[in-house]
Amino acid sequence: MFKQTTLLILFLLSSSLAVADCPDFLEHNLKKLHSDETINLCEAAFGKTLLIINTASYCGYTKQFEGLESVHQKYHDQGLLMVGFASNDFNQEASTEKEASRVCRLNYGVTFMMIAPSSVRGQTANPVFAELNKKTKEPNWNFNKYLVSYDRNNVTHFPSYIAPESDQLTTAIETALSNVRGSH
Repeated sequence: MFKQTTLLILFLLSSSLAVADCPDFLEHNLKKLHSDETINLCEAAFGKTLLIINTASYCGYTKQFEGLESVHQKYHDQGLLMVGFASNDFNQEASTEKEASRVCRLNYGVTFMMIAPSSVRGQTANPVFAELNKKTKEPNWNFNKYLVSYDRNNVTHFPSYIAPESDQLTTAIETALSNVRGSH
């Protein structure tokens, strides 16, 4: 009993520290795509490297969902959390969340986390993208990718034309993940 209580206390303390160390831009409850559920990125991303993407259902780059899912499958168990942010900033998102969900999940088999549509640029950008835009570059089209290190100190921007399975992005992901393993 003493051991279980001690473990519970340690878990609660580490969870509190994790939230306390979380940067403000991730400390938000975001609505999942076509769902009543919300996700807190601080909790979901604790100790993980993030790959954040602005997506749209009807873009020339929409086929990148397949490659993104492949990257998710390959690196999820190694500590990569992928988060897609649906957005209509470039007038290419489905008119309903149901349709956007159908496109990414049924048409492309997406299982990684998708967030309900929001703005990713300008004055109305959601808090996550507002910070990413300050640290790197505002998306000028759909399917920009932002690799955020586990310690949140480094953000690397990859424009739309960089394919999810490209050598450039693969090397960056593997380097970021090896930095996590090397820090523990």
